[in-house]
Amino acid sequence: MTSADIQPSKTHRGENFPVASLLIHPRHRETILAFYRFARAADDVADHPALAEDDKLARLDRLEATLLGHSDTAAEALPLRHALERCGLPPRHAQDLLIAFRMDVTKRRYRDWDDLIGYCSHSAMPVGRFVLDVHGESRATWPASDALCAALQIINHLQDCGADYRKLDRIYVPLDALTRNDLAADALGAEKAEPNLRRCLRELAERTSVLLRDAEPLAALVSDLRLSLEISVIQRLARKLTKLLTERDPLSERVHLGGAGVAAVSAAGIAEGIGRRIMRRRTRNKPQNARGSV
Repeated sequence: MTSADIQPSKTHRGENFPVASLLIHPRHRETILAFYRFARAADDVADHPALAEDDKLARLDRLEATLLGHSDTAAEALPLRHALERCGLPPRHAQDLLIAFRMDVTKRRYRDWDDLIGYCSHSAMPVGRFVLDVHGESRATWPASDALCAALQIINHLQDCGADYRKLDRIYVPLDALTRNDLAADALGAEKAEPNLRRCLRELAERTSVLLRDAEPLAALVSDLRLSLEISVIQRLARKLTKLLTERDPLSERVHLGGAGVAAVSAAGIAEGIGRRIMRRRTRNKPQNARGSV
């Protein structure tokens, strides 16, 4: 089996959250999509049900070698390598992603919240940092971006917790959260979540809401208007999905938005983002009372 035999499991249009949507300026879109396709290729290797661990790790190594220009054997890495060369960007963020995909191959349980956030620091945070770097944004935006990206990753984990356990024997729900709620791992394999599992997942969704609050300043911190609006849309979608996770059972109910729901939330996110930028500009331009005036 060659890399070409592993078909992409989805495209950027099938993701929970926008990836290089039309809000993003065309000059940046292809670079971001090259990064996405590299990540998708690595993810599909790590999640492939028929490959042995050693084979998966070897394929991920080939992706990295091609990314770094040491070989051309992994065709999926070539567009990103060329994009990085054109933009003068280092491969650091893509390499950080590969650390997470190697973890997916070898690590199937997470001890506690901090252990899970450690995983997100490789699996999710580099994505936001890459997009910010492509736009030339200040690294002062990274902490808020890191919080947002970790939240998006955990939302995905909670939505897919049943499928991850049944198909891959992989559990991102922290083990100490299961223990606190008197649960064993196999509770995630049930057709319907028992009350204790619903409580456990609700607690994690509420904790994810704290990350989203930490990320709230990001859209206003970003200089690029189009990127700021995309972030506003993502934040709005994330808040909606987190609320659904506190209300629904991801083992037996749909915890995703349909096309109409995504469109409505996206429109509200754009309006919110524009309103925030206008208020910020008005505040910035508001005349200050001269000192010593009477």
